[in-house]
Amino acid sequence: MRFSGKCAVVTGAASGIGRETALLFAREGAHVFASDIDMDGLDKLASEASGITPVRCDVCQPGEIKALMDGAAAAEGGIDIVFNNAGAGGDRASIDEIEADGWDRTMDLLLRSVAMGIRYAAPHMKGRASTRTGGAAIVNTSSVAAVGPGYSPTAYAVAKAGVLHLTKCAATDLAQYGIRVNAVQPGFINTNIFSSTLELTGEARTTANAIIAQMSSQAQPVARGGQPIDIAEAVAFLASEKAGFMTGASMIVDGGITVGPRHSWDPEAPGLFDSLEAMAAETSTPS
Repeated sequence: MRFSGKCAVVTGAASGIGRETALLFAREGAHVFASDIDMDGLDKLASEASGITPVRCDVCQPGEIKALMDGAAAAEGGIDIVFNNAGAGGDRASIDEIEADGWDRTMDLLLRSVAMGIRYAAPHMKGRASTRTGGAAIVNTSSVAAVGPGYSPTAYAVAKAGVLHLTKCAATDLAQYGIRVNAVQPGFINTNIFSSTLELTGEARTTANAIIAQMSSQAQPVARGGQPIDIAEAVAFLASEKAGFMTGASMIVDGGITVGPRHSWDPEAPGLFDSLEAMAAETSTPS
C-alpha cells in the first residue's frame, strides 16, 4: 500500500498505460482521479477498482486541465501524485510535408498538455512533502522517440523530447516546494496508440493490434512485447518513496530497443563488420 491515503491524478486513463497505472495506484491505496475524453472507458475502469473517480478532461483544453486539478484538490485537500500521460500518435507527416495546424495539434496534445498539467497541479502540491510521507511527485510520459529519430513520426518525437527537457526545468522550479518531477520513456508497448494513429476501428483495429503485438515481440532484445503494466510499475516507482532521491530524471523502459542497432543484440542480423568481411572475401576470390 505505497499510496495509502494519497490523492493521484492520471490523464489518459481510459486505456493502455494510463489505465494500468490508475488501477495500480488504486490497488495500493490512492484515491485516483482518472481523466480522459472516453467516458465509457473511464466508467469501465471505475467499476474494476474502488477509489477511482472518473473525470472527463480534454487535455488540449487548458481550462479543463485546471478544472480537473482544482476538483481533485478540493475533494482531497491537495494533490500528491500527477501522471501526465494523455496522448496519441499525432500528425504523421514528415517535416517537408507537415502543415502548421498538424504540428500545433501534436504539440498541444503531447507537450503543452504536460506543461499545463504541471502548471495547474503544482499549486495544490506545495506543502504535501511536510504533510504526506514521501512528498509530492509528478511523472510525465515521454518516449524512446525522444532519444533519436526512427521510432515515431517527427512531430511526435520532437514533442516527446520537449517533455524530457520540460521535466528537468520543472524539477528545478518546483524543488523548493518538495515536489519531484520525473519522466518515463516507454518503448514499443502493446496499446491502441498505433492503430488509433492509423484511424482504424472495429475489426480492422483488432487485426492491426494483433499484428503489432506479434511484431513487438521481435523488436528488441527482450523477446516479448511490452505491456502497459511494465510502464505502470515504473511510474509507480517514480511516484513512490523509493524514488525519493530522484528528480529531473527519466527512466527508459523499452525492452532494450535503444541499446543499439539490431546486429548488436540479434545474432541472426548482419552487422557492419560482417558485411565488410563478406565484401572483402568476395573481392579477393579469384574469378
